Amino acid sequence: MMKRIAMLLALAGMAHGVMAQDDDMTMEGGDMSSGEKYSVTTNSFWSNWFVQGNVTWNAWYGVGERSLVAPFHKFPVGGGRGHTGLGFSFAIGKWFTPGIGLRTKVNAWRKGSKYDVGGVTIDPDKYWTVNEHVLFNLTNLLLGYQEQRLWNLIPYVGAGVSRNMTQRAYSTDLSLGVLNTFRLSKRLAANVEIGWNSYEGSGLALKNRPQQFTLEVGLTYRLGVSKWNKAPDVEGMRAMSQAEMDALNAQLADAESENARLKKLLASQPKTETQAVQEAPAVQTVTKVVAAPVSVFFRLGRATIASRKDLQNVAELAKVAREHGATLVVTGYADSATGSADGNRQLSQQRADAVAAELVKMGIARDRIETVAAGGVDTLAPQDYNRRATVELK
Repeated sequence: MMKRIAMLLALAGMAHGVMAQDDDMTMEGGDMSSGEKYSVTTNSFWSNWFVQGNVTWNAWYGVGERSLVAPFHKFPVGGGRGHTGLGFSFAIGKWFTPGIGLRTKVNAWRKGSKYDVGGVTIDPDKYWTVNEHVLFNLTNLLLGYQEQRLWNLIPYVGAGVSRNMTQRAYSTDLSLGVLNTFRLSKRLAANVEIGWNSYEGSGLALKNRPQQFTLEVGLTYRLGVSKWNKAPDVEGMRAMSQAEMDALNAQLADAESENARLKKLLASQPKTETQAVQEAPAVQTVTKVVAAPVSVFFRLGRATIASRKDLQNVAELAKVAREHGATLVVTGYADSATGSADGNRQLSQQRADAVAAELVKMGIARDRIETVAAGGVDTLAPQDYNRRATVELK
């Protein structure tokens, strides 16, 4: 008995060590590879499926069994004929959220071994069960989802049907247990599962119902899409919208300040010079536009203009260029936080070419458009603002 207690304490210590390691990863923060936990969106029905295969050891308690340790006192053989047996199990299931899932499990085994009674050889009984289980991933429910988590603690409850193939009899059963999964790779995990089944008997009391204890070891394989997508950061999007408004307000303030400076400059000039300036408003407009390039924005990794509204300002600049025969310079950018340097350089050129193509549609000759690929930059905040192309008069 002391040996069994020592084994249980050792297993508990190992489990505590794994939990401590998992908590350390959570504390680190950073990107997903270092254990960042985050909220997720619900995936499609065909995502987050898995299959499992286990080798099982079964200990059987008959009706009226007096001692709970009867099948174990000669572990793993068991304490008598018909008490234990080996088998296998197969399951297929799906996680509907990182914390809640369902699985259908088939378990087949034989109870005991051959033995003689009065010169007659008695074969062991053969069984199979089919159970539907509701899975609760307590690790994800309590600590939050982490794609790289090493260990998951998953209790389950369920019910199903069992058949004794030898006696050709069916019965219903209730089941509960704990599934432990240990991550081996992106799709593969090791299983250690402890379960308990209670079969249909002569009443609801446990002493009147045959009981089965199972210990299973095997593998879980994830099918198709096996991770959970990060939920949109609504607060971040709101902050970005506010940042855009702040940027527009800042541009408006700069324009008003420039207008005030020009008015003051005109008031200080002799009358004849003031009239000359008033007769040439187009020249003032060109000078002002040169100081403020027009931006056209793009989505992550794309060279398609995100909003056609950005082209309204480009059209005004194109009109000035046509009237004065000016050359336009289009500079493409990518954000340096994503992608490689070569990829960002190519993407920035594609964005510059996309805006140049729009300018040609606006009546600007292609030989009066220069394109520049600036590659990945981090000059603007938030980082999304760097996914753009600028247009200015040369």
